[in-house]
Amino acid sequence: MRLPPAMDCHRAVPAVMHQRSRHRQDIRAPRRLRSQLRDALTGPGRQGLALLAADSLALGLSWHIARSLNQFFSPIPAQLVWWTWLGLPSPFWVLMACTVVLFVYSGLYDIASQGQKHLRAGKLLSLLYLMALVVMYFYDPKLDLPRSLFFSAWLSGVALVVGLRLIVTLLLRPLTQAQGLTAVFLIAPAPRLKRLADVLSQRANVPVIGAALATTANSPTTYQAILASGATLVLAESIPSADLASELYWKLRRAGIAMQLLPTSRDMLYRRGTPETVAGLPTLRLDAPLMGGWDYRLKRWLDYLGSGLGLLFLAPVLLGIALAIRLDSTGPIFFRQERVGLHGKPFHVWKFRTMVVDAPQLQTLLERQNESADGVLFKVKHDPRITRVGRLLRRTSLDELPQLLNVLCGQMSLVGPRPLPVRDVAKFDGWHNIRHQVLPGVTGLWQISGRSDIDTFDDVARLDLHYIDNWSLNLDLEILAATLGIVLWGKGAY
Repeated sequence: MRLPPAMDCHRAVPAVMHQRSRHRQDIRAPRRLRSQLRDALTGPGRQGLALLAADSLALGLSWHIARSLNQFFSPIPAQLVWWTWLGLPSPFWVLMACTVVLFVYSGLYDIASQGQKHLRAGKLLSLLYLMALVVMYFYDPKLDLPRSLFFSAWLSGVALVVGLRLIVTLLLRPLTQAQGLTAVFLIAPAPRLKRLADVLSQRANVPVIGAALATTANSPTTYQAILASGATLVLAESIPSADLASELYWKLRRAGIAMQLLPTSRDMLYRRGTPETVAGLPTLRLDAPLMGGWDYRLKRWLDYLGSGLGLLFLAPVLLGIALAIRLDSTGPIFFRQERVGLHGKPFHVWKFRTMVVDAPQLQTLLERQNESADGVLFKVKHDPRITRVGRLLRRTSLDELPQLLNVLCGQMSLVGPRPLPVRDVAKFDGWHNIRHQVLPGVTGLWQISGRSDIDTFDDVARLDLHYIDNWSLNLDLEILAATLGIVLWGKGAY
């Protein structure tokens, strides 16, 4: 069969500085809510809404069943009935809202991968009921909740949710297969493109509406070609790991396009994939959430809240450090340095001054003593420019606290790859710049994994890329917790 023209195979290297980009957002940032709502009402979105309707019906039926079985026993305590709507009391509507939010966050309305999520829905609903027991106990330990009502609503709810989801999924499966595989964009090495296209066409009657070489997977040209093609699914094989397969994943996720990796491409994103076969080919499906992005929005809210509260509660510590710096050496309290941030855009980082005033000029004389193995980073363990107070601040990382101001200004996040000076970024290899696709952070995976004890920048960049690949709110919280230990023990800092 004849393939669509492949994309230009020249690798696109991200610009180091002043990169021109239409979108200056973090690659994890979601689309506008209006766009997400529009997608939710079309195509797969309508099928997700069918699952939402099934869940609502199941929960409503379960409460009516429970109320019928409980009519000869004690009713719901009046203290828990704040209002009644459509014949159902307020606890039902609170449970309904919590269930929908939890199911949305867990991806249970992504119709393409429902095969393995029926029982998960039952488990999450059970968890909500158990949490409701705990909340009601702390709300009023003297409340006597009817056990017959609780257990009948719980068990019938789980059974009906799982059962109706299974029925809806089976009814929608032909529609899902027809819609989900009619617009495939193929990314693979040149020798494999025609072979994979033939397999898709012959085994599943799936036409390939666009194609690109694996070496260009992360180039802007390929991404624009995917958007222009109208593809709803990108099937990829052998994406070079050095080019960060997840960069393409995050872009497609933001555009609402699903991605499936053939096994040779799975090493970096294995944990995200859902096993699925396409035309007899084993793949790992990486779905774009129907209403995703709330985890990133929560991250940014926590950034602003955390940095604001941090500056407020740490004000006495900041004043004490400022006084110590002033008494220890002449010069300003703060040090501002130009560093490279999101999409290569330079900005000024705030730090407490830990070196003598003319430290930037003296660095040129110390370049020969640089202990970094590849010369990208500048590291001298016994740097003569560091002041007495500065050595303590650097060992405890307290010199970084003023960067909470950068977080408040939207230039940084609490967690992310560390922003580096222009001098270091100028020595980057092309793939190192992928770390600039996300907001830089006050702390990051590099800081809790060795900091100055890591010899080469390749190792640092791999940690940053691992963070981007596997980012989640849980990972951010783990890094923040580990950073507290690093600050207390001062390991790996000088």
